Amino acid sequence: MVDKWLEIFGYAASIIILVSILMNSIVRLRVINLIGSTMFSIYGFMIGSIPVGFVNGAIALVNVYYLARMLTEKEYFKILHVRGDNYYLKEFLKFYDSDIKKFFPTFKYEPAKNRYSFFILRNMNVAGIFMGREFTPGTLLITLDYAIPAYRDFKMGKYVFNVYSKKFIEDGYTRLVVYSYNKQHQRYLKKMGFEKKQLNGEEYFVKLLI
Repeated sequence: MVDKWLEIFGYAASIIILVSILMNSIVRLRVINLIGSTMFSIYGFMIGSIPVGFVNGAIALVNVYYLARMLTEKEYFKILHVRGDNYYLKEFLKFYDSDIKKFFPTFKYEPAKNRYSFFILRNMNVAGIFMGREFTPGTLLITLDYAIPAYRDFKMGKYVFNVYSKKFIEDGYTRLVVYSYNKQHQRYLKKMGFEKKQLNGEEYFVKLLI
């Protein structure tokens, strides 16, 4: 009976490692791989396979090292404003269209209505894009706040909503509003300090800047 459960444990560790390499997010990949390699290391020692135990233990330590670096290393963020006719912007939206629609199914690119339209650069790599327009005086409606899969670790959002939000305030906006139809996106919004509200049976999220 013990051998059966040990075998199941080994299979579970293998599956977790397999799942980890399917992740788009580097942080998520490292976290899941850490769990899987730790489990597989334990499995190796339990079945008496010292090489399996040591190698996977080493992999787990490597994951811990890189996770610590990613979570503590100071990164450089930069806002790059773009015009509505920017060629790269159009190609970016086209390339990520299907993924964008998962989080913003009603998104429609209407540059003439945008008050803000900018890329977020992370260590000079394009990490995401933000668009917003005036909803009511003092309130900015976020029409797009999208991070490409490799950069979905909340750092970009923290920069926009905790640092760059000073620019929104300077421009007269004291409240941010966004409609969300995706559970993952809603969890992200809550982590960024948004609160869920309802209006006429429709859910939306609000963040007060001051």
